[in-house]
Amino acid sequence: MKKTIQPDIEKIINQLDDKYEKIDQDLDDHLEGLLQSKPITYWDYIHTDALLSLQIPRTNFPDENVFVMYHQVNELLFKMILWEIEQVAHHPDLTVDFFSSRLDRISRYFDMLTSSFSIMQEGMEIEQYMKFRKTLTPASGFQSAQYRKIEFASTDLINLIDVRFRESIDRNTPYEHALEHLYWQAAGKDYNTGKKSYLLSAFEAKYKNDFVAFTKEYNTINLYARFKSLPKEAREDKKLLDAMRHYDYTVNVTWVMSHYHAANHYLNNGKKVVEATGGSEWTKYMHPKYQRRIFFPDVWSEEELANWGKDV
Repeated sequence: MKKTIQPDIEKIINQLDDKYEKIDQDLDDHLEGLLQSKPITYWDYIHTDALLSLQIPRTNFPDENVFVMYHQVNELLFKMILWEIEQVAHHPDLTVDFFSSRLDRISRYFDMLTSSFSIMQEGMEIEQYMKFRKTLTPASGFQSAQYRKIEFASTDLINLIDVRFRESIDRNTPYEHALEHLYWQAAGKDYNTGKKSYLLSAFEAKYKNDFVAFTKEYNTINLYARFKSLPKEAREDKKLLDAMRHYDYTVNVTWVMSHYHAANHYLNNGKKVVEATGGSEWTKYMHPKYQRRIFFPDVWSEEELANWGKDV
C-alpha cells in the first residue's frame, strides 16, 4: 500500500527542491545520496578519536598529560571566542542586543578560562611540573596565535602598543612597524639592541605575515571600532556598556591575574623567581598594571583608567 505524503512533509520537499534549484542541483540526486549515507554518530560528528589522539607528552610524568590537555582546551575556547567576535565584526546591521549577547558569550568563555586555572594551580604536582617543564623550553603559552588574534580583533591596535611608544604611533604608522612595538614584544626583545629571543623570533617567523593581514582586516571592524560606530544612544545603552566593561576587565585583569597567580604558584619559590620556559620576565610582562591592556578606554572613567590593575 502506497504511503500518503503528509502536507508538512510535502512542504519540506518543496523547500528542498527550491534550495537545490537555486544552486543548479537536482534534488533527486541529493535524496538518493541521503538514502545511501550512514547515520551520523556522536563520535564521528565530534571526531572523538582524532581529538583523543592529539595528546603527545614529551616525558613520562603523569601530570604532563594534564598540562597538555589543559592548553588544548584553552585553544578550543579561544577558537569559540574568535568565532563570536567575527559575528560582531562582520554583522551588516549591528544592534545593541546582538552586540551585548555576543559579548556576554565571550565573557562566559573567559570566565571559564579564569576559573580553570585551579586545574593548573592545584591540579599538578609542583615537583613533576618543575621537571617536565624543562622539556618545553623554549616553547611558551605566549606563542598562542589565537590569543593574539583575540586582542587584535577586540580593540584598535594603538591600545596594544607598549605604553612607552604610544605617542609615536598612530593610524598612519605601517602595520609592520606597529607590530614591532606591541606590549608583548617586551617579553622577548631588548629595546636597546633590537635583539629578539628565540621565543619571539620563532613566533614571528610562523605568524607575523598572518598577523599583519589580520590586523588590516580588523582595523575598522574590531569590537571597539564597531562600538564607536554605533549611534550615540546605543553607545550609552547600559546593557551594552556593562557587557563591554565586563569583557574588558575579565580579559585584561581577572583572567590575566589568575594566570599570574598560577604561574607564581610554580615559578616563585620565595627565594628566586624562576624564568618562564620562553625566557620572559613574566612577572612584569603579565601584570596588568605594567602594560595597561585596556580594550575599550571610552567605557571607563579617568580614575578607573589611572588605577587600572593596581588593586589586584
